[in-house]
Amino acid sequence: MAGNNKRKKILWILWVLLVPVSLIIAYQLFPPTIEDPWNLFAYVLFFVLMSLMPMNINGASTFLVQWVTVALFLKYGIFIEILVSQLTMLIVLYRSRTDEEQSLRIPFNSMMFLAVSLIAGLTYIAVGGEFNSLNLTTVITFGLIFQVASVLSNQIIYYLYDYTTGNRSKFFSIDAIWDFALMLLVFPYAIALYLFEAYIGVAALVLLGVPFLTMTVIMKMYNNSEQINVDLKKAGVIGHQLAARLETDEILDLFVAQVAKMFKVEYTYVIDYRDELQQFLRIYENDQFEPRNIAPVPYKKGVAGQAILTGESSIYNEKADWKKWVTGNFPADTESIMATPIARNNKIEGVLVLASKKKYAFAKHQLQILEILSTYFAVSLEKAGYMQKVIAKSERCGLTKLYNYRYLDESLESCIKELNEGRLDQLSLVMMDIDHFKSINDRYGHQSGNDILVQLADILREEIGDEGTIARYGGEEFVVLLQNYSKELAMLLAENLRKRIENHDFLIENDLGADREQQIVHITMSMGVSTAPDDSDEGMTLIRNADRALYIGAKQAGRNKVAAYVK
Repeated sequence: MAGNNKRKKILWILWVLLVPVSLIIAYQLFPPTIEDPWNLFAYVLFFVLMSLMPMNINGASTFLVQWVTVALFLKYGIFIEILVSQLTMLIVLYRSRTDEEQSLRIPFNSMMFLAVSLIAGLTYIAVGGEFNSLNLTTVITFGLIFQVASVLSNQIIYYLYDYTTGNRSKFFSIDAIWDFALMLLVFPYAIALYLFEAYIGVAALVLLGVPFLTMTVIMKMYNNSEQINVDLKKAGVIGHQLAARLETDEILDLFVAQVAKMFKVEYTYVIDYRDELQQFLRIYENDQFEPRNIAPVPYKKGVAGQAILTGESSIYNEKADWKKWVTGNFPADTESIMATPIARNNKIEGVLVLASKKKYAFAKHQLQILEILSTYFAVSLEKAGYMQKVIAKSERCGLTKLYNYRYLDESLESCIKELNEGRLDQLSLVMMDIDHFKSINDRYGHQSGNDILVQLADILREEIGDEGTIARYGGEEFVVLLQNYSKELAMLLAENLRKRIENHDFLIENDLGADREQQIVHITMSMGVSTAPDDSDEGMTLIRNADRALYIGAKQAGRNKVAAYVK
């Protein structure tokens, strides 16, 4: 920021020293001859219309005003051309979108346009060019020299500027080639406009200008339709990518990153709308996810709140359009914003917000593309949620919500493979069984037995956490799979678990009692431990070994014990 301020100050000082003085000298040395001010006014008016209609060529906005500028120069000379070029600069800066501040761009571009005008104009005079000449050969020859000098000096200044700022771009870049090609394309129109206007007056602007303007409008519409088609294809690709994902977090991350890339924005946010509040689910700023938490916001607040209230998508071209709804959650340099509701089953469940540092960063068709993408997103989330429920049902015990035998079998097979490939050093398996569980069911009822199983599952989840995979093996039997756990470490974990279960108060409702009163019962568990590769390098053998340790080493030794498999 300090560097920008210093650069800004230097540029404006140079502008004050150079531009006004240059204009005065140019006027004194090359005073314009204006026989009919209305002709000049018509030229400038037509020039402004052309400047306001840029075309997109090679991904950049291009302003086809050179032919009007050349005609003005040939008729009125250097001073008028300088003034019109300065007007060109202001219009171009207004219409173009860059990250650079206008207060930096205006003085630099003003001096650059002035330099180009002076270099090209003085070159024209130096080689013998005349103003208001009607000799066709003279006009074409010297007019072309002026055009080439103008384009060439413009490229040289840009190249030197990029070089001094560390951007070592090629002199003959694609943009430079396009500039020369466009110069050759519009030069005949410039000569025709100049000569026609000299013979028939302002009518020449109508005869030549209107067709050219119409052609520009048609080409602009064509470019816009092409861009819409390109964006639709990109949206389709993103939609297919989302459809291939089954995890909600994966869909969220993919969607946010791809949308930010497609629309070339610095900031992207997915905001959840629930319980009358907005909650930021994803914060993506400057090409990376930000882990920071933003406090929930009332649903009516901010730009997202407007999308929730109205149910409509919106574009805000600059900060002045949305500052009355500021919540302080967007970066201070945000200018343009595009927001669209995310709805499922005709119910708004969130808002997607794209923000840019640039003013007027979004086109109207992009809002429609964003609405299509938000629909893809909502459908993909719904499908992922459904699939996760289906997978959970197929992998988990319906009562305890622990993994079931099917999932345990697959996990054990995967771990054994990793062990054999050297990606795991050790693998321990703890088999556990509730002591005398049948007597509990007989005394209190099977529903009371289920209550104990559910409470036991909660204890296992709390004790094991992310250290291992917990599964209900069947009935009152449970298994814990522990990666990179030695037998000694697994025995220690099992012993701590056994003690906690032994001392825990299980609250049940006695289904077989007269009053179905609540009461506390205590249970104990016997456990067996087996470790790979010490005991075996096969999954089913590891289970059998742990089961053998459980029944022979723990159950037959009096129950409520932890035993290790011994060969």
